[in-house]
Amino acid sequence: MNEEKTRQVRLLGIGMGMSGTLTGEAKEAIRESDCVIGAKRMLGCMSLEGKAVYSAYMPEEIRDIVTSHPEYRNIAVLYSGDIGFYSGARELYQCLNGVCDVRGIPGISSVAYLAARLQVPWEDARLVSIHGRSQPYIHILARHRKCFLLFGGNGQEEEFCRKLKDYGLDSLKIWIGRFLSYEEESIVYRSGADIQPEDLRGLAVLYIENSSPAALCDGQIRDEAFIRGKAPMTKEEVRAVSIAKLGISGDSVFYDVGAGTGSVAVTVASMYERTRVYAIERNAEGVSLIRQNQKKFCVDQLEVIEGTAPGILHGLEPPTHVFIGGSSGNLEGILRCVREKNPDVRVVLNAITLETLREVLDAEEKGLIRDVEIIQAGFARSRKLADYHMMTGQNPIYIISSR
Repeated sequence: MNEEKTRQVRLLGIGMGMSGTLTGEAKEAIRESDCVIGAKRMLGCMSLEGKAVYSAYMPEEIRDIVTSHPEYRNIAVLYSGDIGFYSGARELYQCLNGVCDVRGIPGISSVAYLAARLQVPWEDARLVSIHGRSQPYIHILARHRKCFLLFGGNGQEEEFCRKLKDYGLDSLKIWIGRFLSYEEESIVYRSGADIQPEDLRGLAVLYIENSSPAALCDGQIRDEAFIRGKAPMTKEEVRAVSIAKLGISGDSVFYDVGAGTGSVAVTVASMYERTRVYAIERNAEGVSLIRQNQKKFCVDQLEVIEGTAPGILHGLEPPTHVFIGGSSGNLEGILRCVREKNPDVRVVLNAITLETLREVLDAEEKGLIRDVEIIQAGFARSRKLADYHMMTGQNPIYIISSR
């Protein structure tokens, strides 16, 4: 047997941080350990006399301690809350794979603790963390009846309160648990309208109820639902086909170039929570309309970029999917730019003129797009005329998709 693998490393969830929230199994693992590793705050809450103690929380740093000290046979690594809930334990499992005998010991998460204090079940709640990570929490809070939010601090207090007001979420009911399990523990209630940054200082976990959540988007947002001005807008039938052709899924990065009112960008953001959406528009009225629709539909993962493509695209992260609703004569430059950023980018564009279609075919000849599929779509809508329904034809449009 590999002697190195007989060394035991236990990854412990220690609950809220005080010894009272440790499970019996976690207490036993700490007692048997000859070395304890964890963040300074967690180490300070434990009785660790006679043990080697290392303050560390980065996975690579912990791995280096483990591998460079073979004299420690039983090592305990401390994590707050539960190791399976937004924990660094996931990365450490990978770092120690094949190095030692590693086992996880669960703990009491802050969500489970606060739910018990409030006497509410949490199996039907959406769980979100903005502690050290970016999440579209406005999008989530607007669409779920119950949420638990792990708060991150570091200036997020002001942003959180401002966003609730900007996106019209005044009616949310919010219970704020701070310093849970510590002597200074407090749980207070606030509404979305009266919550203040000082309510969120420190180690905070929020339980949030939305009595009127917005429906989850299935891709069907009617044209009349958007705030509209004189800026052009991709109509809902064309929008549905174009988004289907994009094939977005998972953690995608999406550009809507020539976004107009933002109808495509807003729909994509509403459908795909984890997709980072950039709405690129050069017209000032269009930019204003996109921002208004962003707030109306509570899609905070959408970022409005004011400027002309392709120049304005250079500072953005590489896209996985691009929709071009308008190119202002810069189609070749836009395609060249996004292809340089990501050779495998998926592109869908709309054309209503034969001149634009000619540009598309030229771009294909130059290798800027490949495997081109062109659909000509014509739609007609009914209108009432006396006792009859007459069909009114819409402008035919080309929907071009390529890789």
